[in-house]
Amino acid sequence: MRILVVGAGAVGGYFGAHLVAAGRDVTFLVREARAERLRADGLTVARLNDDLTVTPRATTAADLVGEPPFDLVLLSVKSFALDQAIADIAPAVGPETAIVPLLNGLRHIETLQAEFGDRVLGGLCFVATMLDGDVVRQLSPLQTIMFGELDGSRTPKVDAILADLQDAGFEATASDHIRHALWEKWFILASGGAVTTLLGGDVGTIESVPNGTSTALAIVAEAAAVAAAHGFEPRPAMRERAESTLTERGSDFTTSMFRDMSQGLEVESDQILGDLVRRGLEKGVPVPLLAAASARLEVYRAGRA
Repeated sequence: MRILVVGAGAVGGYFGAHLVAAGRDVTFLVREARAERLRADGLTVARLNDDLTVTPRATTAADLVGEPPFDLVLLSVKSFALDQAIADIAPAVGPETAIVPLLNGLRHIETLQAEFGDRVLGGLCFVATMLDGDVVRQLSPLQTIMFGELDGSRTPKVDAILADLQDAGFEATASDHIRHALWEKWFILASGGAVTTLLGGDVGTIESVPNGTSTALAIVAEAAAVAAAHGFEPRPAMRERAESTLTERGSDFTTSMFRDMSQGLEVESDQILGDLVRRGLEKGVPVPLLAAASARLEVYRAGRA
C-alpha cells in the first residue's frame, strides 16, 4: 500500500516515522524547505525511552502532478490549512484512494466529502506530541489511530488499511462506530479547550479558586448536551473522564489550545469551539459558556491579525 502522509509535524511526523521504520511505502507531502531538511537530516522522533530517526521520502505538491495515485492519504494538517491541503492532494487521489483525516472536530469531514465523496473515511488519533524545531517529541504513551467507514460498514478497504497500519509501533484500530468516536473526542477537546482558555490557567489553579470547579463542570455539561442532541451522547465513562481530568486538585494539566494561545500561535478555535456552539444552537441547546470561550478565542485571533 502506497501511503501519502500530509504534513510532517507533531502528528503526521510521529505516525509517519513509525510507518517508515516498519518498512511501509510512505511519502511525506510537505513544503519545499521541509522536504530538503527531511532529505538531508532525516526525521527524528524523541520517544519517551529512546529516539527514532528515519530518512523518509519527501515530496511537494508540485511534484505530485503526474504521479500515480496513492492508496491511502493520512491527512494530519491543522484545520486552518485544510483548504490548501485539499488542493495539494488532489493529484494524488484516484478512484480507489482512501483518505483518513486526523483533524479535530467534524466540519473537515463535510468539507472533504464535498471534494472527494465516499473516498473519505472517519479518522482520529490519540497522541501527545509536539514539534520542537524539526524534532517530534512524544509527551505521553498515547499513540493510537482509529478509523472507519462513516456509514459504519466494514469494507475490504478498511481491512486493507488496518493490515498496513498494524504492527508499526503504534496502536491501529478499525471502528464500526467512528462517528460516535469522533463526537466523543470532540466533546473531550472542546471541554478542555473551553475550560482552560476561558478561565486562563491549568486545571489545578482553576480548581483552587471559587467557582472554578462548578464552571468547569458546567462547560462539560454543555458540550455533552450538544453531542447528545445530535445523537452521539458521550458514554458515561468518557464524561466521567472529562469531569475528573478538568477538576483534579493540584493538576498541572493544560490543553494544546491553551498552550498555543499562551505562545501567541494560531489556534483551531472555530473548528473545535465555534462549530460546536453553532451545532448546539441549531438544536436549541443553551451553550453560554462554550459561546463565551469561543468569543474569547476569536478576540485572541483578531488581536493576532
